[in-house]
Amino acid sequence: MTVETLDKLQRRVTVTVPKAAVQTEINARLKNLSRTLRLPGFRPGKVPMSMVTQRYAPSVEMEVLQDKIGNAFYDVASGARLRVAGMPQFSPKTEGVDADVMAFDATFEVYPDVQIPDLSSQTIERVTATVDDAAIDRTVDVLRKQRTEFVPRGEAAANGQTSEGLEVQDGDQVTVDFEGRIDGTAFDGGKAEGFSFVQGEGRMLPEFEAATKGLQAGQSKIFELHFPEDYQGRAVAGKTAQFTLKVTKVEWPLLPAVDADFAKALGVVDGDVQRLRDDIRNNLQREVKSRLTQRNKLAVMEVLQKAVPVDLPSALVQNEINELMASARQDLAERGMKDADKAPLPPELFKEQAERRVRLGLIVSELVKQHELQPKPEQLRSYVEELAASYEQPEELIRWYYADQERLAQAEAIVMENNVTDFVFAQAQTTEKELSFDELMGQK
Repeated sequence: MTVETLDKLQRRVTVTVPKAAVQTEINARLKNLSRTLRLPGFRPGKVPMSMVTQRYAPSVEMEVLQDKIGNAFYDVASGARLRVAGMPQFSPKTEGVDADVMAFDATFEVYPDVQIPDLSSQTIERVTATVDDAAIDRTVDVLRKQRTEFVPRGEAAANGQTSEGLEVQDGDQVTVDFEGRIDGTAFDGGKAEGFSFVQGEGRMLPEFEAATKGLQAGQSKIFELHFPEDYQGRAVAGKTAQFTLKVTKVEWPLLPAVDADFAKALGVVDGDVQRLRDDIRNNLQREVKSRLTQRNKLAVMEVLQKAVPVDLPSALVQNEINELMASARQDLAERGMKDADKAPLPPELFKEQAERRVRLGLIVSELVKQHELQPKPEQLRSYVEELAASYEQPEELIRWYYADQERLAQAEAIVMENNVTDFVFAQAQTTEKELSFDELMGQK
């Protein structure tokens, strides 16, 4: 069997199937069909064979040909040890073909031979970070703010704590009535009663917060507000409105004390504050490890895709484009877009990302094969246990993963990528960069 090379990855072979074998199979399938076929005027199994053949022979012949040709191609590809990428394209062949066979040219692509170069000349930056006490303190503050109680200004909290002054200050929860007009005319969204926001959080436009600050409950103010040119694409964008504002309530924030009650509210049964801080540290360390792993993995993948030349099978790239487009449409549908399945999404938008994913997939696969980087059972178990550690009942999550092969396969893929990352770092030259906790978490 001759395998023609048409391009770097494109090949062509001729496959043949005996006409007699095709006809025998067609007859057998038509006969089986006739046994169960139901047509008006005939009892089941009593439809004349001539009628069955007349109606169904073309479609049955197509099915048989597809099966026979597909099997023949598989035999040829296996015999020639071809790693076929994507589906072959078949076209009938008539020249030089024996009368008793049917012949088809199969055009297809093969997987490239990926040559991994010496990686010792590559330099990769590995980022590190630690969880310090300041990070824990900030996390505690966030948890306190999430449990803020608001107390009317001028009144004391249940613990006897009071605040200074009656005027609106940053951090206060303010309840207002307001009405805005442009050239004396009201506009949609420009009026509200009993509207609440926290002063200084930036939820309101700066002019609105500036007008509110310093007022007391019961006081009013008239001010002008200029809407930004890009204001949510609404009709008021770029226009100036005159607002009438009345403050109906001003409440100051009371943050809970970091004590036993606070710890218990966060799941520490005995109320031990130090145990709460330890739990926070453990959770932050898990998050830091996860983010460091992801960033370092991306750095390795970036080096690999630049250092390893790979010819990409167009069939694999197209399959990846199709998957990315389907994912994009699903995302649009989940966002509430009507007819998301008909949204105009040019394939070119996804080509670069698809090529990157195919390229990295081929490179990683070759590294795994060459250096036996498949995840070991104990590695997989450790990874799943680490994922489950932050849950109240970790054993349930572990069982959930191991109960479904698809979920477990996703975990295996991540562990395999981690193995590749560790291997490449061990081969390449590495520089280290220490990130602060805030830098890693994207807060700076």
